[in-house]
Amino acid sequence: MQSHQLKFSKTAHYYTIGTPTPKVKNLWICCHGYGQAANRFIYKFKEIENENTFIVAPEGLSRFYFGNTRHVGASWMTKSDRLTEIDDYCNWLDTIYDTFVPQLSPNIKITFFGFSQGVATIFRWIHARKRPCNHIIAWAGMIPEDISYLDMSNYWDNKTIIRVIGTSDEYLTPERLQSDNDFIKSQKIEAKLVQFEGKHVIDRPTLREVAKQLIVT
Repeated sequence: MQSHQLKFSKTAHYYTIGTPTPKVKNLWICCHGYGQAANRFIYKFKEIENENTFIVAPEGLSRFYFGNTRHVGASWMTKSDRLTEIDDYCNWLDTIYDTFVPQLSPNIKITFFGFSQGVATIFRWIHARKRPCNHIIAWAGMIPEDISYLDMSNYWDNKTIIRVIGTSDEYLTPERLQSDNDFIKSQKIEAKLVQFEGKHVIDRPTLREVAKQLIVT
């Protein structure tokens, strides 16, 4: 048996809140977690909707039935042919970035937001493509430890990096969180930790408080 690959066009999906115009001062690119669908994920961000902010939630390229409810979710990647999948979603996120950034204010403030699997997604994209941004929010997920970020010190300059974790997150045990803390320090990444009372979710009051620190009105 021989393995082969072919490149071909694929229809990808994304959902938005707001209208992209030159008056928009804030762009949030928000990556969902494993098994989520972007059209439901984006509703969390209604909490921070305002006329100066444009929010876009791209969906992972692999859709599937999730759980026993026949709910359709999506994934960003698996361990099977992982490098190709990473390259594919980096191309997809590049397309989102290049489509909307030129439509917005020249002084646009850009936030990359990842939830759960979306955290690894945005950090792999950042590492591979180093697209300019101002803020990075890593919510309920771990930064990929199979990548070295030590040669990216210039990229991290003047960026706000916030990690948000629920105190009862069933996936981020104290041991995993400590491992993540140790890795971040070893990579010389300066990140603020915000915790809330809750599980593996986007807590809306906490999202509002975090957004207040970043959004230009």
